[in-house]
Amino acid sequence: MTRVARPGRNLAAGLLLGLGLVAFVDEVVFHQILHWHHFYDRATPEVGLVSDGLFHAFSWFATVAGLVLVSSLRRDRAFWSRRFWAGLLTGAGFFQLYDGLVQHKVLGLHQIRYAVDLVPYDLTWNVVAAILLVIGLVLIVTTQRTARGAAAGA
Repeated sequence: MTRVARPGRNLAAGLLLGLGLVAFVDEVVFHQILHWHHFYDRATPEVGLVSDGLFHAFSWFATVAGLVLVSSLRRDRAFWSRRFWAGLLTGAGFFQLYDGLVQHKVLGLHQIRYAVDLVPYDLTWNVVAAILLVIGLVLIVTTQRTARGAAAGA
């Protein structure tokens, strides 16, 4: 099986695209459309805008890198959708949980919103993140077994 020969690249493509897409949605929806916060809210609005720009550049870099990997895998007929989705869900869940716990709570770079009760926002943000992460990790484990089984049979 050609696709099993590249489980790491399929996983990496999904991880990058998952990170990039969730960061992109966060930036567009919460930073630009709703104006709820900046990536870094502990300084002037100008610094917040610069931090948003850098965050946006990161999200695009990860998204484009993931898409380039997907394109390469498809060209080589090595794209493995289940392994890719394992990475995408893991990357999305990891980024969102890291954002919700580390950036919001530990480092205090920003909050989801200000001047509201944060409990419902924090619970929703982190529970959705944990669900995405757990589903992605389960898929990683199951696809890893498939990859090992195919490699042993080769």
